Amino acid sequence: MPPRPALAVKVDNYPSARPQSGLDKADVIFEEPVEGGITRYAAVFQCQEAASVGPVRSARNIDIGILGQLGNPLLVHVGGITPVLANIDASPLVNVDLGANGDIETHPAGREAPYDTYSTTAQMWGTHPSMMSPPQPLFTYSSSLPAGGTPVASVNVNFSGTSDVTWKYNPAISAFQRFYNGSQPDMLADGNQNTAANVIVQYVHISYGPWVENSEGGLEVQADLYPDAGGNAEVFRGGVAIAGTWHRSTLGSPTQFLNAAGAVIPMQPGQTWVELVPDTITAVITP
Repeated sequence: MPPRPALAVKVDNYPSARPQSGLDKADVIFEEPVEGGITRYAAVFQCQEAASVGPVRSARNIDIGILGQLGNPLLVHVGGITPVLANIDASPLVNVDLGANGDIETHPAGREAPYDTYSTTAQMWGTHPSMMSPPQPLFTYSSSLPAGGTPVASVNVNFSGTSDVTWKYNPAISAFQRFYNGSQPDMLADGNQNTAANVIVQYVHISYGPWVENSEGGLEVQADLYPDAGGNAEVFRGGVAIAGTWHRSTLGSPTQFLNAAGAVIPMQPGQTWVELVPDTITAVITP
């Protein structure tokens, strides 16, 4: 791995923010539930560069739990409410607020605020040039398909009306392609469709508050991600689903995804999307 920290960028996923840029260059993308039933991405870069990433939006408290397993990642965002920023500053995460780093912001033509703040991975890493330690690996990888998987054509995660997500397996490319509302391809600004070698559905227990996040009264979404947290999970790779569980012992330890026998589920080499699904929602699998 390159001698640099993980770079986690908060990318908006409200419909007005689409199409996004740079997600196809990330190693791992976490899709997290936030207020109002919408979702937001924590796109983690380590191995590849991206010439444009965005639109970059504000941080959430859930980011600490998601990203703590990466050690001391740079968390790039644009602002946030006061208690959330205070918690980030007190955490192992390195706070990189583009609002205080305007010299590395770009505002592409045709984009309107608040969906117009972008940057490059080189500029974002450049805010902390002396940090040269890569994170510990989050996953174990194997090109061989694990035993015990169930063949699947697609998996649907209906977060809400603004994020009704379906991943459809395409055997021609040995990967899952992402769609909205069943049939609308989730395209990036460069014309590429969001595609994943691995899709992990991680069921998490969430709660709301104590802080209000927006003028509509939307409460901050909190997730039970550590310590000694766990729940059900499903890993989708190579056209199969592997049912299992997840467990995380501490903020700094990677989440373990285990099969029914308690063994670690290996991922297929390539990009991984982790869908942090509230345990009040059930993903629907099409065999």
